[in-house]
Amino acid sequence: MTRSYCLSYLTLELSPPETITIAAGAGYDSLGIRMMPAIPGGQAFPLMNNRRLMRETEQRLEDTGLSIFDVEIARIDEHTNVEAWLPMLEAAGRLRAKTVIAAGLDPDEARMTDTFASLCEAAEPFGMTINLEFTPWAPSNNAAAATRVVTAADRPNGQILIDTIHVARSNTTLDDLRAIPAERMSYFQICDCPSEPPETLDELLHTAREERLLPGEGGADLAGIIGALPENLIVSVEIPSHRRIAEMGHSAWAKTCLDASRTAMECIDKAR
Repeated sequence: MTRSYCLSYLTLELSPPETITIAAGAGYDSLGIRMMPAIPGGQAFPLMNNRRLMRETEQRLEDTGLSIFDVEIARIDEHTNVEAWLPMLEAAGRLRAKTVIAAGLDPDEARMTDTFASLCEAAEPFGMTINLEFTPWAPSNNAAAATRVVTAADRPNGQILIDTIHVARSNTTLDDLRAIPAERMSYFQICDCPSEPPETLDELLHTAREERLLPGEGGADLAGIIGALPENLIVSVEIPSHRRIAEMGHSAWAKTCLDASRTAMECIDKAR
């Protein structure tokens, strides 16, 4: 089985042009970029507001032959609306991105479902899907919750994004993963984490955002999680480690992450 590998934004947290150059050098097939922040005041590179950076990004894509796979992030909470995301969607469409990641942060699931459906409709003219990602600290905190929202929204371009660390840290079961319709998935994010769960929310967030482990270094049931997903999904390599980037640099870490992910996936795919 031949897999396609995407370098997730969170692994390096660099600008789009820098990420493209490193991804190409390491051997990735595509990459992700962040145009809107994941948390209020967080880092992002709003290409929709920066023509110079947009042109440089387009030129790097042309020079390397890589593509943008995913764009982050549409925060679905009780305050946001589709109009706020339109500039990002238009810029993502210009870059021919395949999908936008959405975070399910609205405590009212019915309202979140309506907002997700509207976001899918807004993305459809650009040929993009919307992938709803659950996180254990958010209202949408497991695969079953994300599946309910995407199913109820009932939009053809609505999908569910699985991140192996969030499965390991939530009450998601392998049966929950198997219950996701294959057409509702196009890719997943891979990493590993310690077998013992963090004791505090701060530790949980720190591990997820700053210090994940390479596949095989931790105790997550990667074989079980990935084995429960449809075959031939694109693999997004999302393995931030501020400590190891400081030790070896961004380029070496990107290559290390890709090599470890390929090795893990080859073993998992052979065992299917």
